[in-house]
Amino acid sequence: MSNEHNTSITAKIIADENFEIAKVPDRIFGSFVEHLGRCVYEGIYEPDHPLADENGFRKDVLELVRELGVTTIRYPGGNFVSGYKWEDGVGPRNQRPCRLDTAWHSTETNEFGLHEMQQWLESIEPERGTHELMEAINLGTRGLQDALSLVEYANIPHGTMLSDMRRDNGREKPFNIRMWCLGNEMDGPWQLGHKNAEDYGKLAADTARGIRQIDPNVELVVCGSSGHTMDTFGAWEETVLDHTYELIDFISCHAYYEPARYDNDIQSFLASAEDMNSFIHDVAAIIDAVKSRKKSEHEVFISFDEWNVWYLTQEPSKKPEGLDNWPIAPHILEDVYSVLDAVVFGDLLITLLHNTDRVKSASLAQLVNVIAPIMTQKAGPAWRQTTFYPFAITSDLAKEGTVLEIKQSSSALSTSAYGDVDAVNSVVVKKADGSYAIFITNRSLESETQVSICLPTDKKLSSVTATTLHDNDIYAVNTCDDPYRVTPQNNDSAKLDEKSHTITVTLPAVSWTAVHVQ
Repeated sequence: MSNEHNTSITAKIIADENFEIAKVPDRIFGSFVEHLGRCVYEGIYEPDHPLADENGFRKDVLELVRELGVTTIRYPGGNFVSGYKWEDGVGPRNQRPCRLDTAWHSTETNEFGLHEMQQWLESIEPERGTHELMEAINLGTRGLQDALSLVEYANIPHGTMLSDMRRDNGREKPFNIRMWCLGNEMDGPWQLGHKNAEDYGKLAADTARGIRQIDPNVELVVCGSSGHTMDTFGAWEETVLDHTYELIDFISCHAYYEPARYDNDIQSFLASAEDMNSFIHDVAAIIDAVKSRKKSEHEVFISFDEWNVWYLTQEPSKKPEGLDNWPIAPHILEDVYSVLDAVVFGDLLITLLHNTDRVKSASLAQLVNVIAPIMTQKAGPAWRQTTFYPFAITSDLAKEGTVLEIKQSSSALSTSAYGDVDAVNSVVVKKADGSYAIFITNRSLESETQVSICLPTDKKLSSVTATTLHDNDIYAVNTCDDPYRVTPQNNDSAKLDEKSHTITVTLPAVSWTAVHVQ
């Protein structure tokens, strides 16, 4: 590959397989399907589409989801869940009620619910890996009893009213859902049923105790802060964990980034992962403090179950308004992602991998049409956004691998938001077959970067390939009319010196690269 700028910044990465951070959890490649906009309807489910299967699922979308490599799917929200009655989405479709969704000012037909979600997951071939449902519970307008009823309906094999109702509704075997979210963003004043930390902590603890009386083997996610900049951040985590620590397995983090957050300072936007990394470390420190104070042996991890680039201040994110305007599946939050966005996105993914000792689950928000890597046209095609590629390539190369601790030296970049930061962000994964995958971002707006990578010397290295996502127009996008405008390209600058076990590669400005060393 070529670049119009001369090499002026450098970076060196040293990895030693004797120093491991953690195995890469499958759940780090989770995603998120919320009843929001066209994520479900006209996204994964469109019965009248020419490519719909017998269940109404778009086969072109299913194929892209397989290629993307997602694992866990968080469902059905999101803000939506805080006003949701799960019973509305089960049973005969012609008897399901339409409801107002106040979170997104829409009408929910309930044509798609728990059974359809599980059927959709099972439509992804098992050989593609695990595909697990992560179910969110309404602790906004509902509470303990409704949570217990949902768990009974989903997980008890038979013999009770609710488990037999599930069987009557066409699901003989239980759903056996392992992972449950105890509400969504309950710290947020925008959330239906918003609570303070004390009240939410007590409700979450009561709900967790009750669920475990039904199914002691579930894994429970308690709501952390819905953003690092929330006024209640820190105090919220401490209070909630005080009430729930021994009862839950994860505490959530949510983070979204856009240039407007930095007053359109693009160099700061390119360094957004600095905030994500700090967020993770801050929450981990609070977990450790509560664990120490309680003298507990129990481990609580982080579920980063909402993350993405989201232009939430822009026109596409505005909700419908008006007493007589409650559309079905409105076109909202349909951000079109550029090369710049994809590089920031890839940088966030690198940061999640860096922290797999603490982050054991993550959900890209969202999967289709809504701030998503996959877009669809009603009755028309589906296509990949720019952000599709870093996720798909990383999922393919990093699954079942082990993240190695690295030493990195890099030229610095100056940002208004974070001061001086490394021009390069990187992570090294040792794959199960003994090869290595290295993911690298060049955050510089202006300069290409010469990177050298030193790998362990006790193995023979035979070949190297590199794939780079880059375009001289950092605002280039993929669209329905031009779906392949931006695609990853082979980076022929990657060279292997077998004697020194060193790889060198040149990274264009504003680029994301995956290097695979056999």
